[in-house]
Amino acid sequence: MSTAAVTLAATIPGEHVRIAVNKDTEPFWQAAKERRLVAPQCADCQTFRLPPTPFCPTCQSKAVHWVELSGRATVYSFAVVHGFPGMPELVLVPAVLDLPDAPGARLVSNVVDVAPSDVTIGMSVRVDFSPITDGWLLPVFRVDGEE
Repeated sequence: MSTAAVTLAATIPGEHVRIAVNKDTEPFWQAAKERRLVAPQCADCQTFRLPPTPFCPTCQSKAVHWVELSGRATVYSFAVVHGFPGMPELVLVPAVLDLPDAPGARLVSNVVDVAPSDVTIGMSVRVDFSPITDGWLLPVFRVDGEE
């Protein structure tokens, strides 16, 4: 039996994360600052889209409304990354996440505070928010204990 400590998945330290905000993405980031997860939905055909875009990829409408989501997600795909430039001990689990209350939308984020070997496709996760530069909060996901 090994007594080696298990390294938990983390995210890049917040002081190293910068985001670009524009008129199409600002509602997403403002909601995150309030610890809310939202997704843009076409006001005409109801298609959800992430990342936010200036027009709907289905019907090309520019009309959009922002829907507040539950914060629950399912791991669709993931990778395990050992090391990051200048941070060789960092272990990341970037994941593509299905958002059940925004059908068709997927979000790329990090799964954190879990042993990378425990992450599985189909795993239920829930949003949390991690501080980054300029006062913003980055959505990250933790194992959902309410399955």
